Amino acid sequence: MASKKSFIIRIDPEKLSAIEKWAADEFRSTNGQIEWILDQALRKAGRLKTKKDDENQIRKDDGKA
Repeated sequence: MASKKSFIIRIDPEKLSAIEKWAADEFRSTNGQIEWILDQALRKAGRLKTKKDDENQIRKDDGKA
């Protein structure tokens, strides 16, 4: 399992309530739901490297792409 860093977040009570309901609907913890939301947003913005990105970079470095 990857190591995780703890931190405190301030969030609007209305947003937290919506996230808690969403998490319950998907059988996740609130923390798990927040992580999932962040993961999806980072991927959509192209800010999170994936395994595929790493493989493509290796091919480029080897001159195969």
